Amino acid sequence: MSRESIGEFEQLVLLAILRLGSDAYGLPILEEITVQTGRKVLRPAVYVALRRLEQKGLVTSRQGEAAAERGGRPRKYFEVTPDGLERLRDARQALVRMWEGLHVVLDR
Repeated sequence: MSRESIGEFEQLVLLAILRLGSDAYGLPILEEITVQTGRKVLRPAVYVALRRLEQKGLVTSRQGEAAAERGGRPRKYFEVTPDGLERLRDARQALVRMWEGLHVVLDR
């Protein structure tokens, strides 16, 4: 794996975006991570991760329609790029390799 690996929280954000599909913007991403992991997630952490993932080219964003409940500001929707999908696959494979053979130790 020659590319820089992605951290656990970045993986969770990417996975949440994939789960949400076209409705992936900040608050639902935060809620999806919270529901699926049971973790308390701070909103700023999600936005920092999204910005970092976008800078790395692992997600792209688009502006939605202006929302009255947001004072006329548009939502920013996110989508995982092909490179983001590949990084997720790499991360999953690395974890699977690390878990292999450990059932003997962990199932005691």
